[in-house]
Amino acid sequence: MSDSLVIIPTYNEKENIEQIIREIFSLDKSFHILIIDDDSPDGTADIVRKLQKYHAEKLQLMCRHGKLGLGTAYLEGFKYALKRKYEFIYEMDADFSHSPKDLIRLWKACHEEGYDMAIGSRYKTGVNVVNWPIGRVLISYFASRYVQFITGMPINDATAGFKCYRRKVLQTINLDKIKFIGYAFQIEMKFKAWKHGFKITEVPIIFINRERGTSKMSTRIFSEAVFGVMKMKIYSWFHKYPQAYH
Repeated sequence: MSDSLVIIPTYNEKENIEQIIREIFSLDKSFHILIIDDDSPDGTADIVRKLQKYHAEKLQLMCRHGKLGLGTAYLEGFKYALKRKYEFIYEMDADFSHSPKDLIRLWKACHEEGYDMAIGSRYKTGVNVVNWPIGRVLISYFASRYVQFITGMPINDATAGFKCYRRKVLQTINLDKIKFIGYAFQIEMKFKAWKHGFKITEVPIIFINRERGTSKMSTRIFSEAVFGVMKMKIYSWFHKYPQAYH
């Protein structure tokens, strides 16, 4: 039994899914994987089912009907992980923008260095993004600076989607009260972990834009993040967050 579960939401990832699974399973540390597929018409789930024949316990699949959103996929995955007693729970993309090798670095930050959340950060040491159009880099970078300014969080990459949580973080945050489903979901989870007083670190990574498949990014997702941050901050003025450490 592994202490770690990697949650990977998918929608039309047939070009990447088998390779990302195989690379995670080839790492020196044992990780289990939960694929959450939103009814991909390209047969992503069928590929995962075939691989399950060889990795029965390590590879798990959750199929949902309809394209229900990134945030709801992770929330279902978190509840699944907590129910099955995983100690370290990860968010990760299927398209190799996040390197599987960096999973071990995130695990070490939590397991060996004592952090409660480790963020794979594109902006901890400058701008470490490969193959993104300059306009998208600027939007992403300044969105994180905007979040820092509004919320006060000392986090350089507020919209990062590559993270490791200790289970106690997800147990403390009321997952049923998470409001956002796009990139604002990533911000909200960090914000609530920070407000609860958990120990958070950023692990520098190199983010590589997908080489295969189609990006799911849209201007609607970014607008949700921009306006959602203001709503989230205002809400926090009237809400108490029990502290993880006293």
